Amino acid sequence: MLNPCDPAFVSSLAAVLPEGTLSAPEPRHLEEPRGRWTGHAGVLARPRTTGEVAAVVRACAAARVGIVPVSGGTGLVGGQIMVTGPAPLLLSLERMAALRGVWPEENTMVVEAGMVLADVQAEAAKVGRLFPLSLASEGSCRIGGNLAANAGGTSVLRYGNARDLCLGLEAVLPDGTVYGGLTRLRKDNAGYDLRHLLIGSEGTLGVITAASLKLFPQPAARVVGLLAVPSPAAALALLARCGERAAGMVSAFELIHRAGFDFLEETGFDLRAPFSPVPEWLVLLELELPSGLEPEVVMAGLYEAGAEAGLVTDGVIATSEAQAAAIWALRETIPLANRKVGAVSSHDISLPLSAIPGFIDTAPREIARLGAFRVNCFGHLGDGNLHWNVFPLRGHAKGEHDGVRDEVKRVVHDLVHGLGGSVAAEHGVGRLKVADLARYGDPGKLLAMRAIKAALDPAGIMNPGAVLAG
Repeated sequence: MLNPCDPAFVSSLAAVLPEGTLSAPEPRHLEEPRGRWTGHAGVLARPRTTGEVAAVVRACAAARVGIVPVSGGTGLVGGQIMVTGPAPLLLSLERMAALRGVWPEENTMVVEAGMVLADVQAEAAKVGRLFPLSLASEGSCRIGGNLAANAGGTSVLRYGNARDLCLGLEAVLPDGTVYGGLTRLRKDNAGYDLRHLLIGSEGTLGVITAASLKLFPQPAARVVGLLAVPSPAAALALLARCGERAAGMVSAFELIHRAGFDFLEETGFDLRAPFSPVPEWLVLLELELPSGLEPEVVMAGLYEAGAEAGLVTDGVIATSEAQAAAIWALRETIPLANRKVGAVSSHDISLPLSAIPGFIDTAPREIARLGAFRVNCFGHLGDGNLHWNVFPLRGHAKGEHDGVRDEVKRVVHDLVHGLGGSVAAEHGVGRLKVADLARYGDPGKLLAMRAIKAALDPAGIMNPGAVLAG
C-alpha cells in the first residue's frame, strides 16, 4: 500500500534537498495533451543532479510514496498522469538538460535526460552529425521521455526507434541505486543489458537521468516527394521498389488518406495539398542521399518506375527546402486537425506489412455495424505503424458516440491482434492501455514483466498504475 505525498513527507524531503528543488505542481504537469485526464500530486521535484534524483527516490522508497516521472508532457497514453490513488511525487528532470560530451569521430554523444529533443538534434548538427529521432513534438519533448517510451517518429524505417539509437544509460533504480551504464561501446556482452530493460519501461522500473546516443553522418542531400497511389497495396509495392532501387536511402515512407486533407480544410488550417482533386491515397517519400547523387534525379527515377508499374498515378517532387517543408507540414498538421475534429476512438497500431491492405479494407466495414463514422488513416507505412482514427460524421460531435467508444476500440484492436499486430505501436501503454495489454499480451511475457517489476520495485513506487495493473 502506498502512502500519499503529504505535507509531512514534503517537509522531510525538503530538509535533504537544495532549496528550490521542490515546488507546487504546475497545471502543465497535471494535464495530458488531449485533455482526457487531469492528474494530482503532492509536490513537484526538479532536481539538478543525478545525486539529487537518487535522494528523492530513496526518500520515496523509504516512505512508500509513489513517483510519477514527467518529461515533456507530450505522451498520449496517460503515462505521465496519475488520476486516482494516493497523491504521488512528480519528478521532472527539466533542470538536467546538459550536454555531457560529444565525440564526432565515434559518432556518439552523452546528454542528460531533460534535454529537449530539438536541442539534442542541434548539438549533433554543431559537430556535423545527425541525431535522427524526429517527432512532431520535438520542440518540447525530452530525450529521457523519448527513451522511456521508446519513441518512434518518422525516420524509424532507416534509423530505428529510440531504442536503436541508444548505446548506454544512467538511471536511478527504485531503491535509489544509481545504475552507471553510460557506455559508448558498440559491443558489450558483459551480462544482462539493462539499457533495453529500462528503455520502453515508461518509468516503471527506474528514472533515466542521462543517455549515450548514436550519431550519424549528415546526408549530403535530401529530397521529398508526394506521390498519388491507387491503393494501400500499391503503396506497399512501391515501398518494395524503393528498397530495391534506393537501398539504405529511404528515410520516410508515410501513407496519407484523403480524409486528412479534408480535416485540414474543415478545421481552418491554411494548408492545401498540391493536387486537385486530392487523390484518395498519397505517399510522402523522403530520401537521404550520399554525395555524388542528384536528389531530384533519383526521386524522378522512382516516380517513373512506379508509374510504369501502375503504382503511382501523379506526384510532386520538392525542388527546394521550402517546398519540402511545406509537404511535411501537411503530414505533421493532420494530427492537430484530428484533435480539433475530436476522435471517437484513436488507435496507434502496428501490423505486418502484408496485412495492412486487408486491415484497411476490413476495419471500416466492421465498425460500420456500430454506427456511422469517418475514418482517417495515416502513418508510418514503412515500419507498419498506422494511426487509424475514428471520427463522427461532419456536423456531429464525438460525444454522441460515447456509448459505443469502447466497442469501437475493441473491434479495431481485436482485428489488429488477430492479424499478428500490436495495439501499442509507438505511444506505449501508459495508463490508457493497461487493460489492452492484459487482454492481448502474451501470458509468458506478462508473467516475466510482473516478475521483473516485483524484483526491481517491490514496493510499487515507480509510476504506479502505468503499464501493469496494480
